[in-house]
Amino acid sequence: MAQSITAIILTFNEEQHIERCLRSLEDVVERVCVIDSFSTDRTVEIAEGLGAEVFQNPWPGHAAQFQWALDEVGVSSDWTLRIDADEYLDAGLRSALSRDWADEALNGYYLRRKIVFLGRPITHGFFYPLKIMRLWRTGQGRMEQRRMDEHIVLKSPRTAVLEGGDLVDENLNPLSWWVEKHNGYASLEAISRIEAEEGKRTSEEKLSGQAARKRWLKEKVYTRIPSTLRASLYFFYRYVLGRGFLDGKEGFFFHFLQAYWYRTLVEAKLYELNKRAEKANKTAYALLQDEGVL
Repeated sequence: MAQSITAIILTFNEEQHIERCLRSLEDVVERVCVIDSFSTDRTVEIAEGLGAEVFQNPWPGHAAQFQWALDEVGVSSDWTLRIDADEYLDAGLRSALSRDWADEALNGYYLRRKIVFLGRPITHGFFYPLKIMRLWRTGQGRMEQRRMDEHIVLKSPRTAVLEGGDLVDENLNPLSWWVEKHNGYASLEAISRIEAEEGKRTSEEKLSGQAARKRWLKEKVYTRIPSTLRASLYFFYRYVLGRGFLDGKEGFFFHFLQAYWYRTLVEAKLYELNKRAEKANKTAYALLQDEGVL
């Protein structure tokens, strides 16, 4: 029995990615909803020209924007698909979704995500395949409200991995864009860690599968390692134990930047926050409140 799918895509100035994403959804989904944050390039024009429905909403943060979409666009298909503008379905996943794939006993499917960095697929370092919840029965999923590392949470998880192909994450922006984005992510993660230490983090949901294991390791193991050693040990885990070196020169840059540089930047931002708070004779949480961040 054929299953209908609605795809939801969040966008802001994604003219170089959106056509590739939408083309990969052709003949796979029956409806595409693009939630745009008032792009100033041709994103909306391209999306509408390819048959997507475009809704515009001011950017409140990734988690809040996606939940706004779930609440407001009126999804009525059997299934809902979350896909980013710089992602696309490869031929294998398109084929898998075109067959009779849905099990009546299940309400969610993890998709296998493959990251392409500097033009090369990253297939080592315990980074492939990343199994992420991206396809669920409509009405069963909601977005947990976190500043970082947000996931779709199902009401009662009954899931499987959809085999056959990959959801490919291949951003075409220059490396300087990647660095700037991760600099912003590091600030958000530092703030999130301060909230967690204060017991003020919002919406702690119970995850399942790979996401649950990764979060447990990150919050219960990684954070107990001395802060000056965390990134070094994580890079060793990815690049040596995970054989990230087999991803070539591109893999070295990816694993170093994503596992070592980024994680070190998070620790440095946390350290800076705590130093400023100590100087002001406040907790870091109180300092962020005074500065209007929280």
